[in-house]
Amino acid sequence: MDHKKPETFIAEAVKKHHQTAVELSDDLYAHPELPDQEFRSSQKIVELLRQAGYEVEYPYLGYPTAFKAVLDCGEGPSAAILTEYDALPGLGHACGHNVHGSMSVLAGLALAEVKDKIQGKVIVFGTPAEEEDGKKVGMAAKGAFEGLAAAMMIHSWSGGKSISDMDVLSLRNYILEFTGLSAHAVAGPWKGHSALAAARKFLDLVDARRECFTPDIHVNGVITEGGQYPNILPDKAVVRLEIRTDSQGKLETMDQVIRNCAQGVCLALDCQYSFTKGFEDFADMVRVPALEEAVVHFYQDKGMPYDAVPAPNGSSDVGNVSYRCPTIQAQMAICQAPHALHTVEFREETVREPAHQAIADGAELIANVIYRTLTDAEFRDEVQRSYTAAREKKMNG
Repeated sequence: MDHKKPETFIAEAVKKHHQTAVELSDDLYAHPELPDQEFRSSQKIVELLRQAGYEVEYPYLGYPTAFKAVLDCGEGPSAAILTEYDALPGLGHACGHNVHGSMSVLAGLALAEVKDKIQGKVIVFGTPAEEEDGKKVGMAAKGAFEGLAAAMMIHSWSGGKSISDMDVLSLRNYILEFTGLSAHAVAGPWKGHSALAAARKFLDLVDARRECFTPDIHVNGVITEGGQYPNILPDKAVVRLEIRTDSQGKLETMDQVIRNCAQGVCLALDCQYSFTKGFEDFADMVRVPALEEAVVHFYQDKGMPYDAVPAPNGSSDVGNVSYRCPTIQAQMAICQAPHALHTVEFREETVREPAHQAIADGAELIANVIYRTLTDAEFRDEVQRSYTAAREKKMNG
């Protein structure tokens, strides 16, 4: 009888496939693919998972470079590992998707080695285009993550200290079009209604509201179209606008504030307006304390330095997953230097030895949390209770 602790046999399984994951990471670095164009990257990952015994649906949900890989270990709950593999234009893998995508794959390979100890399903999702419109958004809307006991991934980080979770803001993007009536700006301006004036005053009204915003609220806009010649009052102006908040309830409140600003200027200037979403909303993060505690315990057991979760200051499509099931996106330092993400310096760290070791550490963390979720009913119930309370608080703004 095998009396090894789960941490031990998971570590052994990770070690068995570590070199494969390192080679995958370095290969993705050498062959970066843009969002929704990750054909080579996704194919390589799918081949590895199929060889390990996963049943793979690829493409998935109508997305050519997405996949769903299932390791069926009998009756029981399901838990998911999220995988990213798209790169940035002109910068390649400067966000570290090659590294943390390989962490997810390695965790999946390790869990396949211990499938006889699991009751339930391990699912590895391939989630394209995180750097653009975020396919997790559409996958969540189409029901991919419903009913999961947990979903997890890790994001590459820098500065020598890891973080138990990534808190993010909701994001709504609008293309706001103002229409008026063109006229000669000198010979007969009284015959027209300037759409550009409406766009400018709209942004002024938003600025006037800022002193009443809570610290998490950010509204940023640019005028992308405002006429062609100064001697013609523009009959069309376009504003591209982004709204960010720390909860879905607050996002809807801010949406009404923004619409009131547009309505007010158009009433004053005899113009009209229309709102069109630039892309589907990115949700804020429903943080699950029970999952975060499990990550912190791992860091402590490994002697890994870590920091507290900072206030949300960006957006991620993982937030959309978090409104469908208990979700965590830990951040693991792959280098000591405090490089910013999306830089050449950070990209080059992804192929150095500390990043290669982080692939193993990250895979162990993911595999341990997923294993515990599937095999420990008490922990699973605690996660669900923790998640339900956090989600309810978010929904109420």
